[in-house]
Amino acid sequence: MLTALITGITGQDGLYLAELLIKKGYRVIGAVRYQGSPVRLAPVLLDNIELVDWDMMDQDRMVAVLKEYHPTEIYNLAGYSSGARMYDDPIAMQEVNGLAITRMLDAILQVDINMRFCQASSREIFGEADESPQNELTKAGPRSPYGWAKLYADSNICTYRQKYDIYACSAILYNHESPYRGLEFVTRKITYEAAKIRLGLAEELYLGNLDTSRDWGYAGDYVRAMWLMMQREHASDYIVATGKTHSVRELCEVAFSHLGLSYRDFVRVDASVYRPSEPILLVGDATKAKNELGWAPTITFNEMIKMMVDADIDRLKKL
Repeated sequence: MLTALITGITGQDGLYLAELLIKKGYRVIGAVRYQGSPVRLAPVLLDNIELVDWDMMDQDRMVAVLKEYHPTEIYNLAGYSSGARMYDDPIAMQEVNGLAITRMLDAILQVDINMRFCQASSREIFGEADESPQNELTKAGPRSPYGWAKLYADSNICTYRQKYDIYACSAILYNHESPYRGLEFVTRKITYEAAKIRLGLAEELYLGNLDTSRDWGYAGDYVRAMWLMMQREHASDYIVATGKTHSVRELCEVAFSHLGLSYRDFVRVDASVYRPSEPILLVGDATKAKNELGWAPTITFNEMIKMMVDADIDRLKKL
């Protein structure tokens, strides 16, 4: 039986990846900070996942876990998220999102070089990109602690792959959403507040720049790309993106109209959080993933937003 170790298993991507691997017959090991802490997993997943204590700062613990469970594949989805609070603790950001990946790679070398490793990287490595769309050869230029940490991890993955012939790859993920997305992200904030307004639990929604655009995809599609990356004969890095952008305004239109409402009646612009649009559009060119992995998105932007709205309506009704 193939065994997969997933860090960050309680997050959006971890939930979808665990579900995917369980369906494929994997033994799934969920690496969490403390086994006794609350875990956001559906019962069907909890019944099929083994949880183990994991510390991104403790390489000895990493080595012990790898020796005990000997995973065939390791997916690193753990770390601090991007967003407004990414500047709160830039040192911890570099430690967990950057240096910790080097610890994991070194732990693999100590235990078994045949273990395969996949890192959840980010479009934030491009930051102030000099071209659009971006592909795997686009020059990196992070402009945040998050982006720099991800680039540091990607660079070390490339170094370890070349120096030790280890199977290690980076999935350069563009924005990806789902009903499991946290409320701190604008997509979920919009779908959740739209649902509240529809149910009479709120009256207005305040947002920043409605013309800001993102390359938004579905998280379930993106973790499938990561799995496909791990099945190749040789490791390589891939852009995972839809290649299409949508504005916050379009997102509002889809979410509110799905509930029979017009966003113009409820959405207000908050000047205090207004940010100008990026000079270079960050949109991914996933041609390499399409040609080499046979990967393509299956859920459209509109379908994803409607799915999120429906899930939030159900949550609120239960409350």
